[in-house]
Amino acid sequence: MAKRLAILGTRGVPARYGGFETFAEELGTRLAERGIEVTVFCERVSEAPEPSKFRGIDLEYVRTPRLGPLTTIIFDLTILWRARKGFDVVYMLGYGASLFCFIPRLYGTEVWINMDGLEWRRSKWSWPARTYLRVMEMIATWTPSRIIADADAIRSHLESRYGRLLNCSVIPYGAAVVTATPSEDLLAEWGLKAGEYFIVVCRLEPENHVLDILEGYATSSSRYSLVVLGDHKLDTPYVKRLRSVADPRVRLIGTVYDKARLIALRFHARGYFHGHSVGGTNPSLLEAMASGNAVIAHDNVFNREVAADAALYFSNAEDIPGILEILETDSGRLQRMRAVARHRIESIYNWQAITDRYQQLLGSR
Repeated sequence: MAKRLAILGTRGVPARYGGFETFAEELGTRLAERGIEVTVFCERVSEAPEPSKFRGIDLEYVRTPRLGPLTTIIFDLTILWRARKGFDVVYMLGYGASLFCFIPRLYGTEVWINMDGLEWRRSKWSWPARTYLRVMEMIATWTPSRIIADADAIRSHLESRYGRLLNCSVIPYGAAVVTATPSEDLLAEWGLKAGEYFIVVCRLEPENHVLDILEGYATSSSRYSLVVLGDHKLDTPYVKRLRSVADPRVRLIGTVYDKARLIALRFHARGYFHGHSVGGTNPSLLEAMASGNAVIAHDNVFNREVAADAALYFSNAEDIPGILEILETDSGRLQRMRAVARHRIESIYNWQAITDRYQQLLGSR
């Protein structure tokens, strides 16, 4: 069995930023408990002393110069060079540096790449960046020893574009079911009451269909608020359109990083809107389901694979008023959707089962 695993492609642990950081922390700590030597490469952001360990994970720090869009590429190249020896498996999260993933293989180290979602479809990227990412996606089908897809739909996408993949494993992300009811006092900051609001948690970008959600809500007869968590002060044309939706029920409250408050906001919501359309197994969707949310999801293969019967689906703004009416009048269906959401997390997307699959993969090399 492989005993030494390096995880690359994150800013580091403990998780403070996004999905990959949470994934590295959740998987890394559990593998470390099972006797695997796990090292996570982290971005050094200050001169202050940094811890060398976190819950059994060894932490390696790398500083790179700030060179705009090249910063991430240089960081990934640097850590691939640093991790070229001394590990059995190097696991790169994301395919943006796939061109350089042959480096550890030259030294006899196995390399895995987690393909994540269809990053090149994201509107935030300029056309040169999108072109670069599409090329990196293609290269990622042949530079690593193994591809990890976080959803069957991602594997299907790759095979439709590049042909049959010889070494591809489908292993999703995970989440932990929220079992203790968060205090409703955590909602007081926004004057919210349990069960009397719907929620959106995402980056405010076109591929997350936030405008469809807001415009659909504005035409509904819902008696509840729609609470939107995301940076609504960005000066982008899309966010400006979101701010222009004139409806007193729509509340843009900004980002919420406090974990306890975020869990409470999800847990006590009547339903959760999920407009993501370019990801695989999206962590935000898993966390909503783990909170027992009834999900209102954009209709695409990724969301249907994850949520299945735990969600109602919309294709455009016109679909949303009818869905809201169901969730506000049919309490039996609402409760069934919540139960299905928790069950899917417990049976398919729980961290222990996911760690089992990675441990088996490490043992089969």
